[in-house]
Amino acid sequence: MNSNPIFSLYVPTKILFGCGEIKKLATETLPGKKAMIVISGGTSMKKYGYLDKVIGYLTENDVAAIVYDKILPNPIKAHVMEAAAICREQKCDFIIGLGGGSSIDSAKAIAIMACNDGDYWNYVSGGSGKGRPVTKALPIVAIPTTAGTGTEADPWAVITNEDKQEKIGFGCTLTFPALSIIDPTLMVTIPPHLTAYQGFDAFFHAAEGFLANCSTPISDLYALEAIRLLYKYLPVAVNDGRNLKARAKVAWASTLAGLVEATSCCISEHSMEHAMSAYYPALPHGAGLIAISAAYFESFRNDCMKRYMKMADVMTQQKSNRPSDFIDALKRMQKECHVDNIKLSDWGIKEEDLPKMVQNARDTMGNLFTLDPRPLTDEEVLDIYKQSYR
Repeated sequence: MNSNPIFSLYVPTKILFGCGEIKKLATETLPGKKAMIVISGGTSMKKYGYLDKVIGYLTENDVAAIVYDKILPNPIKAHVMEAAAICREQKCDFIIGLGGGSSIDSAKAIAIMACNDGDYWNYVSGGSGKGRPVTKALPIVAIPTTAGTGTEADPWAVITNEDKQEKIGFGCTLTFPALSIIDPTLMVTIPPHLTAYQGFDAFFHAAEGFLANCSTPISDLYALEAIRLLYKYLPVAVNDGRNLKARAKVAWASTLAGLVEATSCCISEHSMEHAMSAYYPALPHGAGLIAISAAYFESFRNDCMKRYMKMADVMTQQKSNRPSDFIDALKRMQKECHVDNIKLSDWGIKEEDLPKMVQNARDTMGNLFTLDPRPLTDEEVLDIYKQSYR
């Protein structure tokens, strides 16, 4: 970061955080009278009663609701367009994203397309997107039931154009949620492996945002606290999902990492993972990030040594003497969370796919490469993929 920084801060989201805060949905002033609730095509929102709870509180608040329940773990443009058409037809005046990052990200994209003509990719920047300005969007309420993306505290939505195999993060000031309710009691049912994948997504939001050449004094504060909390509490939450203290600490760290996303930015690790899961959408985003992380962070070890040592300091609570202390601590954390042996081949990725992923990462989210501590060559990117492939 520049030693004499100039930066702005704009995070217009009202955040309600804490165990039991979901009940505030019944009394909080909401941004409309008819909501579209966006959930995944899975069973957990219904199985654990979260959807019924939200509908019940909305009813108490004199708010009507319809449900769109097709969202995939790596959400696609077709569902955004379909839901937006239903939203217009049913005259919904705000969107609720309930669930993981895929549901909340989809809610943001649907909020745009409920108010704008044409195709969602007309507005996306990057890849084949046309980058048209977004001038209006429906208000968004985010209710995360996972701790990882931090999308409740930033404007970004990651959607895949399944026809073009482009997975791109896009957003604007209108896609900040108006209200986010983060209630850790909704997170105790997440299985251990998904808890780990999601928690490491948050960890990398913070670490990448701390290393980005656009980092700011405020993003640094958010990032270091998120890193500290996740190193200490993510292994606890993975190994004992009912530990509400650990769940709450991880949830807060995820929201902090979302605030990093709102005040700094991810760097090219995220571009590289998006390329993998664009081609292989069954690959969980967090698992892809974990798989490439050791080789990725090794690439910048000597470029921002003080920052690596600072991250190691807050992780281990001991004074670091060398930048590799951070990479050692990262590997130890992955081992404690039982995700230290991820094989990309388990999701169908082949070694011969790796060169096309280098190009896809550049073409779709090339802007993140410009925020790296130093420019990576295509050869270095391919080498990171190759070192990480099993």
